[in-house]
Amino acid sequence: MKSLIAIVGRPNVGKSTFFNRLVQRRDAIVDAIAGVTRDRHYGHTEWVGKRFNIVDTGGYVEGSDDIFEGQIRRQVEAAMDECEVIVFLVDVQEGITHDDKEIAALLRRQSKPVILVANKVDNHQRAADAAEFYSLGVGEPLCMSGINGSGTGEVLDAIVNVIPDQEIQLSVDDPLEHLPKLAIVGRPNVGKSSLTNSLFEQEKSIVTDIPGTTRDTVNAHFNKFGFDFVLLDTAGLRKKGKVNEDIEFYSNMRSIRTIEESDVCLLVIDATQGFESQDLSILNVIEKNHKGLVIVVNKWDLLEKETNSTEEFKAKILAKTRPFVDIPVVFTSALTKQRVLKSIEEAMAVYERRSGRVSTSNLNDEILPIVKHMPPPIYKGKEVKVKYITQLPTHYPQFVFFCNLPQYVKEPYYRYVENKMRTRYDFSGVPIEIYFRKK
Repeated sequence: MKSLIAIVGRPNVGKSTFFNRLVQRRDAIVDAIAGVTRDRHYGHTEWVGKRFNIVDTGGYVEGSDDIFEGQIRRQVEAAMDECEVIVFLVDVQEGITHDDKEIAALLRRQSKPVILVANKVDNHQRAADAAEFYSLGVGEPLCMSGINGSGTGEVLDAIVNVIPDQEIQLSVDDPLEHLPKLAIVGRPNVGKSSLTNSLFEQEKSIVTDIPGTTRDTVNAHFNKFGFDFVLLDTAGLRKKGKVNEDIEFYSNMRSIRTIEESDVCLLVIDATQGFESQDLSILNVIEKNHKGLVIVVNKWDLLEKETNSTEEFKAKILAKTRPFVDIPVVFTSALTKQRVLKSIEEAMAVYERRSGRVSTSNLNDEILPIVKHMPPPIYKGKEVKVKYITQLPTHYPQFVFFCNLPQYVKEPYYRYVENKMRTRYDFSGVPIEIYFRKK
């Protein structure tokens, strides 16, 4: 298991900016308004060959009655409890504040290594000003600028120097890292957590916590009934314009990140409400990220059934998902546990199809004759001739059609080829990509 490094400090000292620099992407939300980060946010990085996890926390405010700030304090304290090393950020521009002193007092009671970092040190004068933080009693301050990156190397050196050697060795191989990752996503109140609970409540011993679990995204290991995967349960997704509370905004961001990190998404919809526009928006995020997809129609037990109810309901859904209509649809009830395992079975089947490969010889035996029989339309007197087809070594199915004039192949022909491939091979629930390249 990788070591966990917690970044703590009062609001607006630059914790999220530093976090983003370490993970090398804009993972945490950064704003000039203090208190933007409200829950723990996890990522990972590597320095001099050593890998470790990082958790970004909200700004710590001691003694505040604000409801959000109370939640933030609990999140910070939780991060301190679970981490191996604490990075304490202070702001050299503002100098020592009352909150800095309160945090320092809390950290002095910790038995874990504390690295004091004076942030926003952009010139020699500010480097000199950083000396006043010695008085906090948590060690020598390291000077850094999270914005331009100066000094981050020294901070990382300090981190890896205090990580326990045993932790570093264990971090090389996470036993859960290579397991399929299934994400349960959907609008609020469609039954995502109920679906998760129906899977795990039978034998709670099969649940193991994974570093990276936050208040808004719950990661759990499922190993039962022949299935072995990591399940990601996310907060409900809404359109950004309807997110009135900041906390919901951050939940949305975490949920989108969870989709990005998953292999297959179970899109849960409410049978009593049908497939709505926001469901389609979530589906588009899933497809854009090339993730496997199973649509789970929950609360099916609440509807009056007719002879062809499931087929009619499925047809209505797929009519709204065009052109991506090759999607498994499972009708469940999390409350009665009806077909809950069926949804997992479908998701694992999608995972296998998404990670499978079609041999080059099979592609050229099966698909190339179809393409030659119905080639791309002649464009400006030019005839496109496809020579051979192969699958790229990627995490999801991508196929390259090598030809003489790829620039003359238009979008309708791409769809034609994809439909033929879906007819010949089972890509149900799997977005595929097709390229025409010069040969």
